[in-house]
Amino acid sequence: MGDQDLQESQNQNQSPRKKVTVNTILQMKGVEKISVLTAYDYSTATICDRAGIDILLVGDSAGMVMLGYPSTVPVTLEEMLVFCRAVSRGAEAAMVVGDMPFGSYQQSTSKAIDSAVQFVKAGCDAVKLEGGAEAADRVRAIVDAGIPVMGHIGFRPQTSLLWEGSRLQGKTSDSFSRLLADARALEKSGVFSLVMEMVTAEAADKISKSISIPTIGIGSGPGCDGQVLVVHDALGIYDKIKPRFAKRYADLAEQMFKAISTYRSEVKSGKFPDESNTFHADFSSRTKIASKKRAE
Repeated sequence: MGDQDLQESQNQNQSPRKKVTVNTILQMKGVEKISVLTAYDYSTATICDRAGIDILLVGDSAGMVMLGYPSTVPVTLEEMLVFCRAVSRGAEAAMVVGDMPFGSYQQSTSKAIDSAVQFVKAGCDAVKLEGGAEAADRVRAIVDAGIPVMGHIGFRPQTSLLWEGSRLQGKTSDSFSRLLADARALEKSGVFSLVMEMVTAEAADKISKSISIPTIGIGSGPGCDGQVLVVHDALGIYDKIKPRFAKRYADLAEQMFKAISTYRSEVKSGKFPDESNTFHADFSSRTKIASKKRAE
């Protein structure tokens, strides 16, 4: 981004934005790329919202980057709702999408609806769930209950690791055909957008052009209608996994480490707090008043 583009972006962000809705996202397809970032807390949400991000995804990746789990599988619905409440308080204009964790929708349509309702009560504008044609009945049930749904195909972190590991999708014609069938089944079931994770750029581009709803890519090339990244990857905070598809826009982990190390050093040496961080009492005035009262 050049200086002029950055200035225009800053000027745009100074004026209040309208709330991003499902209709807003649908109308962006083929007109304007959709920006999506994950967020898990109030402070991050306010910054992302101020920066003009269209959708804040409260991803189950919170289990890894916030709670230290080895994967997204252990994350519970209760844990996700805590993150959703925090993000929804910080997002004034951005759409907030809650990621339904493993075990919160697979069992039945009634279970899926009950879980989705809890996300809405926690402040979410929509929910996201993983699955292709096999999840279409749960998607339809949630949509029929009045709750917008974002789909997710390609690599599915909740279950793909159980079957085939972390594999790129859409490399063969058969794989592409299955992805396209899943995309169309979800579109028919009523999803308003579709995440495609770790899908070849060629397959993702063809699918994006074959369906009427916007596609959101993560490691799926530039042909998608929008892009999503885990904010900890984009800002260089989480170092345990460094996905090839994730571009780092900052190295905050190193900056935070240096700042925290400096703080520790200053506390140990007595340099902090200094005079500018210290409050003082004026005991002399209090003593004068007390002496005057005794004299009277």
